[in-house]
Amino acid sequence: MTQRPDLAPLPDHLVRGAVARSLEEDLGLSGDITSQACLPSGAIADVVMATRRAGVVSGMQLAVEAFRQMDPSIVVEVLTPDGTAIKPGDVLLKARGNARAVLSAERTALNFMGRMSGIATLTAAYVARVRHTGARILDTRKTTPGLRAFEKYAVLCGGGVNHRFGLFDAILIKDNHVGVAGGIIPALQRAKTRAGSTVKIEIEVDSLTQLDEVLKEGADIVLLDNMTPAMLAEGVKRAKGRIITEASGGVTLETVAAIAETGVDYISSGALTHSAPVLDIGLDIRIL
Repeated sequence: MTQRPDLAPLPDHLVRGAVARSLEEDLGLSGDITSQACLPSGAIADVVMATRRAGVVSGMQLAVEAFRQMDPSIVVEVLTPDGTAIKPGDVLLKARGNARAVLSAERTALNFMGRMSGIATLTAAYVARVRHTGARILDTRKTTPGLRAFEKYAVLCGGGVNHRFGLFDAILIKDNHVGVAGGIIPALQRAKTRAGSTVKIEIEVDSLTQLDEVLKEGADIVLLDNMTPAMLAEGVKRAKGRIITEASGGVTLETVAAIAETGVDYISSGALTHSAPVLDIGLDIRIL
């Protein structure tokens, strides 16, 4: 399968496991009883998967895996790799094989493709709005349980950047941590005693006074939360050359350009993954 050069494939074991669980959920105890009842066991089908809307492709590995798990003899041809911009009517994939197996895999393939392509498409829209600036678009941990790796991969397909994957790979001190720790400086000081040499420390602030405390104590990244563009611009001015800046809160397609124009390094938005509409992709079949 062809792949956009700057996109590393998803780990095979994650793809296999997710597809197997989806097929198990769909097929249950008895399999596809509709196809078993209506179609001869030896019927062969040709399949064309095409988009009905413009967008960006993501999830092709999972779609291919769905067909292969149902029947390894199904021949799949990928015409449009992940990360590709598409227009209505573009063919993404063709497949040929046992009709019962093809139809049993159809919904799993389309569910993954539609969900992930929707995220990639929305991410690409955000990226386009800030292209005239130096800001990069980040995702968050606001993902569907069990699907984080795939949804974050879809963000990459749309031109975005991945934030931390979980609670395990970076320290992000938020307002609740600050409250329990007793303030910005105590929270940072405690974090520094526990962070490994390769672990980044980020801290959230919601005022310029808090930002000044962070700059005094030091951190790798400061998250400027729910600030107006004027406050963001001042925060960037104070932090410039001293700490990486990230803006979050109130980020929409309508506001993201103004946020980016303040000079922040990154803009994070949970909407990329929790509010992306599914891209309308269909599958047409012909029995031979």
